Amino acid sequence: MNRNSNNSQPVKITGEEVAKHNSAESCWVIVHGRAYDVTEFLPEHPGGMKIILKYAGKDATEEYEPIHPPDTLDKYLDHSKHLGEVDMNTVQQEEKAEDPDEKARQERIARKPILEQCYNLMDFEAVARNVMKKTAWAYYSSGADDEITLRENHSAFHKIWFRPRILVDVEKVDCSTTMLGTKVDMPFYVTATALGKLGHPEGEVVLTRSAKKHNVIQMIPTLASCSFDEIVDAKEGDQVQWLQLYVNKNREITKGIVEHAERRGCKGLFITVDAPQLGRREKDMRSKFDDVGSSVQSSSGDSVDRSQGAARAISSFIDPALSWKDIPWFQSITKMPIILKGVQCVEDVLKAVEAGVQGVVLSNHGGRQLDFARSGVEVLAEVMPILRQRGWENKIEVYIDGGVRRATDILKALCLGAKGVGIGRPFLYAMSAYGQPGVDRAMQLLKDEMEMNMRLIGCSSIDQLNPSLIDTRSLSMHSASVPSDTLGLNVYDPLVGPKESVVKEKAKL
Repeated sequence: MNRNSNNSQPVKITGEEVAKHNSAESCWVIVHGRAYDVTEFLPEHPGGMKIILKYAGKDATEEYEPIHPPDTLDKYLDHSKHLGEVDMNTVQQEEKAEDPDEKARQERIARKPILEQCYNLMDFEAVARNVMKKTAWAYYSSGADDEITLRENHSAFHKIWFRPRILVDVEKVDCSTTMLGTKVDMPFYVTATALGKLGHPEGEVVLTRSAKKHNVIQMIPTLASCSFDEIVDAKEGDQVQWLQLYVNKNREITKGIVEHAERRGCKGLFITVDAPQLGRREKDMRSKFDDVGSSVQSSSGDSVDRSQGAARAISSFIDPALSWKDIPWFQSITKMPIILKGVQCVEDVLKAVEAGVQGVVLSNHGGRQLDFARSGVEVLAEVMPILRQRGWENKIEVYIDGGVRRATDILKALCLGAKGVGIGRPFLYAMSAYGQPGVDRAMQLLKDEMEMNMRLIGCSSIDQLNPSLIDTRSLSMHSASVPSDTLGLNVYDPLVGPKESVVKEKAKL
């Protein structure tokens, strides 16, 4: 950086200088008031070079911030390409044409229901659907292919019925339990979900604060909008956090992430094992179709496949070669409990026990990977009897996630033998619609539902929940009808086909 000869103070780069570097041959961008030379990075960018070139010579902060942790450039761009601070007073501000969709969205935000009108988790989803940006909603809500598994995750709980006990003293109900040795007030945790800033400017730290307030555990996502350290710094006191890990092809990077997480106090390493390749999430893909860089007729060497929308743009580093042989290596680099996240059959649960890991999450990635994968709760009903038969039920902690919208869903999973239940999208929707007050209310609603339904089935503590309290005979009947779910139908955003192109007529002379 240039320095003023009189006072040796760094001379700020002018907007005019940055604007000169506006091509693939020399591409500078401004992010958070600093200039970066990304010319050599263009061919490597997971989202393709065109989205960067749209902001060549300009301020890219607004586009960059929601989908990149703030330390991304420090980590992955050589420091010789960090050009220095920009005098933002000299940066030409482009006038933005009024976006009718954004104007309509702002009007819907002004008319949204007050928070106190939300009585269940579906209510937050209904509000979020109206107030979120189209691309953000598409990323959060999308599932794989025909979204059969996305919907089955929720409807599977409707195939399980209770067998309540009566005349039980339930004056006092205790919903607390332990997960990986940590005492928590409720048997659910905030599971890892990517790109929190798509829904709220503060991102994942909103969930951190709510998790602390309600004494539940937050699982920190690899693909968070906030940096890992920002999320850890937001915790208070002895608050417990876990780390969800996508395994990088570069094992040294993976090792660094794991060791750093352990140093910062994470109490569990949840290795995602169901994503060797991203599933096709067509809502996300379709929402990105008309964005810069998405043309299938692209040329000029931009060969990156952006067909997965936002999902593809942030996950190209994930290692498809991850296998059972890597588990001993993970055990050698950390003392954190290791949990495999995304196990989908009893055979792999048994292998996990034999491999010596401390837990599994029965999950299909929220219906975003393999369509027609079974729900976590159905796999749970298959797994637990076999673990008990072998006397292994205490050798491993079993968790599930996917489709949970009511405390009754949580209770059904716990009756089957789950240690706890992960909840993801509902908290994102609550955050997107109402910020931290929304997440706080969502958690409180679950707590109120939990206490009420514990009383109604005849249990005063979590350890009293057992398989005799439920009827699962319909669970594996995939063609069986389920009770009509009006709330679920109201918030489900159906898949649609491609829209006709709008042809603009040339003005007549």
